[in-house]
Amino acid sequence: QVQLVQSGGGLVQAGGSLRLSCAASGRAYSWYTMGWFRQAPGKEREFVAAIRWSTGTLWYADSVKGRFAISKDNAKNTVYLQMNSLKPEDTAVYYCAADKRGAGSMKSDDYDYWGQGTQVTVSS
Repeated sequence: QVQLVQSGGGLVQAGGSLRLSCAASGRAYSWYTMGWFRQAPGKEREFVAAIRWSTGTLWYADSVKGRFAISKDNAKNTVYLQMNSLKPEDTAVYYCAADKRGAGSMKSDDYDYWGQGTQVTVSS
């Protein structure tokens, strides 16, 4: 079992930056893929970014490429999502997740463990 605890988020003006953190505890293995998803009101949950814990391989949604960066700190068992040049359309609840198969999937159904979610609001 893996526990994911998120921190960060909040309210920021368009063009600003925020950083989200996701601390993993429990039986998190090096082959896991860690992902970030988001869900805006009335919309489906969508993939944002992912990183394979062991190799550092990265994946990004086209909508955030060049603006968001996912990274990890092995010593802290923590994954980060640095969000720059934020836009009002980035407003959503953001979730971190862990895929124990390490497939690098962009599908939320492939992820086994989820954080509690954190609100990110970007004002225009």
